[in-house]
Amino acid sequence: MLEVKNICSGYGELKILDDVTIKVGKGEAVAIIGSNGAGKTTLLKTIAGLLIPWKGEIKYNGVEITRTPPYKRVELGISYVPCEKSVFPYMTVLENLEMGCYNRRAREKKEESLERVFQLFPMLKERKKQLAGTLSGGEQRMLTLARGLMSMPSLLMLDEPSFGLAPKIVRQFYNTLSLIKDEGISILLVEQKAQYALNFTERAYLLDNGKILLSGLSQELLNNEYVRKAYLGVV
Repeated sequence: MLEVKNICSGYGELKILDDVTIKVGKGEAVAIIGSNGAGKTTLLKTIAGLLIPWKGEIKYNGVEITRTPPYKRVELGISYVPCEKSVFPYMTVLENLEMGCYNRRAREKKEESLERVFQLFPMLKERKKQLAGTLSGGEQRMLTLARGLMSMPSLLMLDEPSFGLAPKIVRQFYNTLSLIKDEGISILLVEQKAQYALNFTERAYLLDNGKILLSGLSQELLNNEYVRKAYLGVV
């Protein structure tokens, strides 16, 4: 579904990604793990079209989208859920959700999508008239994910979904992600907490200083001695 080949990308003259190649198959969950500053967020932003790579190419369902505008990528089925709290605080929960379905395909099925996300997130249905800025941090993260689903994606890209959340909320979040994956949506997951990501996904890449250092089945990386020492805190 997604092919990222030999990508070099960064900010201004600062190169962050150096010759990065990854793939995500249809219905597959893939993790990108690595320390702070490794380039994980830069990779997602480049795939989403928020950054244009200096070199390399990106294909989605066989179509090259390397320089396709972000809104066109959303129409193609790519949804990016950033790490930062990105709700519209002075809009209601319902209005925030409606902001996620502005592409034509999603607008036509808005009511169907709303019912779907309310089934996944019953709390959002209960609070649909509440201002988004009054929700807790975990609830805002759920709202951001739900808004990402409103665009009817076939690929969902998540940046550090567990960041700043209590362990109980993280477990709830990943339980919901499992339901989303069961619907056949591909997931590209960036996580600093490697254990969560490796237990959830089928395959994984270790990004280090802008380069892919390791790749393989998630369970293989979970049992890799270097990964265990450097990223899981297991000696």
